[in-house]
Amino acid sequence: MKNYRIQKSPFTVPTTEDKLIQEHWGDSMNTPQISIARMVAPPGWSEPHQTPDFDEFTLIVSGKKQIEIDGDTVVLQAGESILVNKGARVRYSNPFDSDCEYIAVCTPAFSPESVHREEP
Repeated sequence: MKNYRIQKSPFTVPTTEDKLIQEHWGDSMNTPQISIARMVAPPGWSEPHQTPDFDEFTLIVSGKKQIEIDGDTVVLQAGESILVNKGARVRYSNPFDSDCEYIAVCTPAFSPESVHREEP
């Protein structure tokens, strides 16, 4: 048995919007301690507020992303990153004119049950 695993085929998470989510590690790969996903949010994309049970790190690869955290609004650009601690009320969006590509890392792994999205 090898002491490593290579991910060559990330799981594409089905969405009802035009957002691309490619989960490299997480529940889909039986790594509940962490999830790592590449995402592309199209212009105009947003999601409801949430209060997750996990810490979320976000690294912007290209474009810009807006994040509302406990009443503060932060805009990240390519090369910038942020840690949003579990329990914070947060809302992610891309109100800008171009795609935003980013990497999200959640500890423990993201799950629909642990994100606690508010009704729109």
